[in-house]
Amino acid sequence: MSSMIRIGIDFVDRMKEHARSSYPEECCGFLFGNSGGDTKEVTDLHELTNSSHSNRTRRYVVTPEEFRNAEIWAQGRGLEVLGLYHSHPDHPSRPSQFDVDHALPWWSYIIIAVENGTPGTLQSWILRDDRSSFDEEGIALTDPDPARQKAAEAE
Repeated sequence: MSSMIRIGIDFVDRMKEHARSSYPEECCGFLFGNSGGDTKEVTDLHELTNSSHSNRTRRYVVTPEEFRNAEIWAQGRGLEVLGLYHSHPDHPSRPSQFDVDHALPWWSYIIIAVENGTPGTLQSWILRDDRSSFDEEGIALTDPDPARQKAAEAE
């Protein structure tokens, strides 16, 4: 793992709540922020409604209009679209072949495992340039509260 995504604990809590409230369906959302070198920093996220018309327990769909709107929103604030997050209900937080087939290189894909409605492990992934598979990306949890930041770093 040479790349890293920095994300606030509050954002992780929001993603996990979205995953919990969407269960047994997959949830999804955009990650916004800034990048430099091998590090990305999430400064905002937007929850989306899963637009899949079938098998929403195993698939999420983001419409072309949602992609366009995300780019416009980010550019208007001097941010980048860093990637997407989504949940895997009753499956591990590892990319599926469907995820590989529909991913974009460079973007971060945070996947949250949800077991019986309870969000658990989350991991971040980046598609290889040859689009053959994903590599895991490191996650650094951040918090403006020094006590919570110290606890996060200890995990």
